[in-house]
Amino acid sequence: MRLGYYVTGTDTGVGKTLVSVCLLHALRAGGGTAVGMKPVASGCIDTDAGCRNEDALALQSASVPRPAYDLVNPYALPDATAPQIAAASAGISVTLPPILSAFRVLAKTADAVVVEGVGGWLAPLADDLEQAQLAKALELPVILVVGIKLGCLSHARLSEQAIIGDGLRLAGWIGNAVSAEMDFSDEYFVLLRRALQSPCLGLLPHAPNAAPGSLAVHLSLPVQA
Repeated sequence: MRLGYYVTGTDTGVGKTLVSVCLLHALRAGGGTAVGMKPVASGCIDTDAGCRNEDALALQSASVPRPAYDLVNPYALPDATAPQIAAASAGISVTLPPILSAFRVLAKTADAVVVEGVGGWLAPLADDLEQAQLAKALELPVILVVGIKLGCLSHARLSEQAIIGDGLRLAGWIGNAVSAEMDFSDEYFVLLRRALQSPCLGLLPHAPNAAPGSLAVHLSLPVQA
């Protein structure tokens, strides 16, 4: 594996999966291979193939080569709530080793791996497992997804400070226009560019019916040392 990113957000529902899928398309645009991973996913449904999560399936579908689902999503939790609550409800203990094992397999199969976290940066994966610990263990720089909505300036600045304060390298941030009815969205984007220390890697327009591959052109991949 030559490249990799850990994708987090300013909150839940800001478009981490959309950005992660777009990143996979952007990484593959140069002819390389890229696979996605959602280590812990809540809100999974029972299927004939097993417990499946919509976001993890989107990452799997955008991956080339296409990995086994269990590698993409080692912890599939049924209840659509915080991972700690969902895991306790399912009688599952979320720990780091199975995630690292799956990641190592994925990393051997592709030029890049995009790992999507849960909720916002300080949303724990388990009682004793923070996202900062996982990103450090995977040795991945972080990309922050900022949903352009009321409150995003504070959420983005706090998230950036927390990521950097946790000792992670923040490769940059990506804005996502989560609503077509957001007033002053352009002005908010300008303010975010001024307020954040890390580079802006693009802005995804509000286009709910657009194919992720077509949206990937709005992203600029960071240089990874």
